Amino acid sequence: MWRVRGFALKLTKLTSSETTSKRASVVRSFDSQDRCCCLLSVNVTRTAPRYMSSQRKRICTDNMTVKKIGTHNGTFHCDEVLACFFLRQLPEYTDAEIIRTRDPAQLAECDIVVDVGGEFDPKRHRYDHHQRTFAENFHSLCPEKPWVTKLSSAGLVYLHFGRRVLAQLTQLKEEDRQLEVLFNKLYEHFVEEVDAVDNGISQCDGEARYAVSTTLSARVGHLNPCWNSKSQDTEEGFRKALKMVGEEFLDRLEYYKSSWLPARVVVEEAVKGRHQVDPSGEVVLFSQGGCPWKEHLFAQEKELQVETPIKFVLYPDQNGQWRVQCVPAGLNTFQNRLSLPEEWRGVRDEALSELTGIKGCIFVHAGGFIGGNKTKEGALEMTRRTLQAAAQPPANGSS
Repeated sequence: MWRVRGFALKLTKLTSSETTSKRASVVRSFDSQDRCCCLLSVNVTRTAPRYMSSQRKRICTDNMTVKKIGTHNGTFHCDEVLACFFLRQLPEYTDAEIIRTRDPAQLAECDIVVDVGGEFDPKRHRYDHHQRTFAENFHSLCPEKPWVTKLSSAGLVYLHFGRRVLAQLTQLKEEDRQLEVLFNKLYEHFVEEVDAVDNGISQCDGEARYAVSTTLSARVGHLNPCWNSKSQDTEEGFRKALKMVGEEFLDRLEYYKSSWLPARVVVEEAVKGRHQVDPSGEVVLFSQGGCPWKEHLFAQEKELQVETPIKFVLYPDQNGQWRVQCVPAGLNTFQNRLSLPEEWRGVRDEALSELTGIKGCIFVHAGGFIGGNKTKEGALEMTRRTLQAAAQPPANGSS
């Protein structure tokens, strides 16, 4: 199974117009399957990279041109830190020097500039979003994508380089369908938040009910010097932020690649095979419990153009018994598409079996969203009885 175990952040050169250059090093290693597996470490002295014998050593000479990534100095934010992290994952920028300055002359010498300079020009590798004329979002630049949050430097770099970054980290090919799924997921559940926070876009309309102060952007902000600190040097904090942001992105990528994405395949197969479980097509069955299925099920219904919405999911629990779970009306609601019958709710064991006429009943939750049976056949019968009851006209004949 593929895993992202960490990454050695390339902090070989980090310079600023405020301070002298400081150096750090990176150690990159590879696991037995030749998957990229890097040890995240930040050292103040340069050490030689370690390679397995099968890897060709890179020879550095004084004649080699070191690429330069430009960004602003002073107080740093999550968006340019994340943008720099993304760029450092690409072969052409892996050893690039990060120039932190607002001096136009120094920025002009950089190979790529993010979050400073007042210019968005992908052909010249200029990715700022602060200029008055900038109003781009993912949808405006890629009409096939749905997101309309204004882009920060993180989103701009991700849009233009994200697929290559993911291909580099996962060893998937850029044209691989799985990579595109990961690309979408990581924007929607990681990068877009950074874009919104940096551009001052509220998550909801009106006053929030409570404060959320532990976002990635907030934690990056806390690494800046306090206003009353004797030292206002931001270089050490920037390095810490680059390390923290990198770790969190790789951790999220590992989860989506190793757990979330395999679940998508399981759900897709279950949805396609639902008519073999029950002719209604309204019940899906998983051979193993614990699979995060809800988000994938809604997505598969759309992709496969399922006409009759799925109502129930069956799966075994840790004790080898079977669960019946209702499909919610949406991801963020406790309402079900179809709940288990009201008269079953809160009843257990033999009393429930007698009430339903189904052998092996264990329970139905008082909320009607989940129940249990000792066998798969019994659990399936619970769903069929529920579907049959829902199809019956009301007792009084009214609609």
